[in-house]
Amino acid sequence: MPETTALLPLVQKFFERDLVGAARSLETMPEEQVVEVLRALPAALAARAVRQLQVSYAAAVLKDAEVDLFQQIAAGLDSHHAATIFMHLPREARERFLAHLPEKLKRDIQEQLTYPEDSVGRMMSTDFLSFRTDATVADAVHAIRQLVPKRYPASYAYVVDEQDRLRGVLNMRDLLLAAPESTLSAIMRTDLFTLHCFTDREDAADQLSKRRYFAAPVVDHEGRVLGIIKAEQLLQGVQEEVSEDLQRMFGAGGDERSFSPIGYSLRKRLPWLHVNLATAFLAAGVVALFESTIAKITVLAVFLPVVAGQGGNAGAQSLAVVMRGLVMREIPKDKIRRLVLKEGWLGMISGWVTGIVTALVAWAWHGNPWLGLVIGLAMIVNLFAAGLSGAAIPVVMKTVGLDPAQCSSIILTTVTDVIGFFAFLGFAVLFQSHLL
Repeated sequence: MPETTALLPLVQKFFERDLVGAARSLETMPEEQVVEVLRALPAALAARAVRQLQVSYAAAVLKDAEVDLFQQIAAGLDSHHAATIFMHLPREARERFLAHLPEKLKRDIQEQLTYPEDSVGRMMSTDFLSFRTDATVADAVHAIRQLVPKRYPASYAYVVDEQDRLRGVLNMRDLLLAAPESTLSAIMRTDLFTLHCFTDREDAADQLSKRRYFAAPVVDHEGRVLGIIKAEQLLQGVQEEVSEDLQRMFGAGGDERSFSPIGYSLRKRLPWLHVNLATAFLAAGVVALFESTIAKITVLAVFLPVVAGQGGNAGAQSLAVVMRGLVMREIPKDKIRRLVLKEGWLGMISGWVTGIVTALVAWAWHGNPWLGLVIGLAMIVNLFAAGLSGAAIPVVMKTVGLDPAQCSSIILTTVTDVIGFFAFLGFAVLFQSHLL
């Protein structure tokens, strides 16, 4: 500890000058050392550092921290961030810390935890400016000047009635140009855009991006203002969800991070590796059905990876497009069938083109046009199936209530391998008299 004390001024200077870089450095350190660093820093600076950490890592660091350290850091976080970290804590840690949270923060956390996990109500900030409709411009300007040191957002201010129902929004330019004695109801803008507290964050991000607003008020079913949500928060949340979807597509845990413990990563990955192993044996079983044919026409083994690989790539293209459409809410229910058929036709056209090229290569390589015909036909069948399955798999998983991102690529690979092998070897059996 004496060494830590001696280095404290240097460490503090590092955090003050490059907070993001310092936080990234913390994520590479053992959790007990991170607790020591946070304990040595001033409370406000420690809270700022925690805000830069990955939420799951911040919870892992704070779960064994002393109550007073957690209390100091929690007091320096906004209610949304504190609630998110609190939800990632183990149950025993939550019970240990809950009684020591500031009452206002405790109420904010408890209220936010009642909203659905992916709703804007869970993400909103309760720090916003609001004035009554009968307040004057002079009163509002004076209040804003007093509140600036508290870091309240000053770009928008909202006008509410006696029941806190939203009636208008104030633009700072309009406020500064208006006569001091004017009432806010006379200068407020009434063309309001609001988000309901239960709105899904992806829908909210889409609406904000279309309107190019950087923030929007969050209201309840009676139009009362509950908080504000910033476009930056929504975009960050959507990006995190997309990255989690990408990880789940390939069998890794959605909440796994670069420096997650090895044991945790293994628990997330091994089950899906076993699923992949089972599907690989299924594809191998198809090949085994044609073992005698391959033994007689050994050149077939050379082209098996070509057919399977092209099918996998074509299916991955369809899967990526449909997954993006699902995430961005671009696929209405009445157009799902049209989308699947479109991807199937794209696969078939791609199959014809690549099939002709592959057939010519096989013919030139082995001097047998029938071998080219077999692999060309197999390519058409497999890429058609790849397009259909790449579009249909995530849609079907979503329809039955499963996560469409959860290992879609594993299922898709199985489909393209099985159909590709069966089509190629089946055509080989059909034309084997010309291949021998």
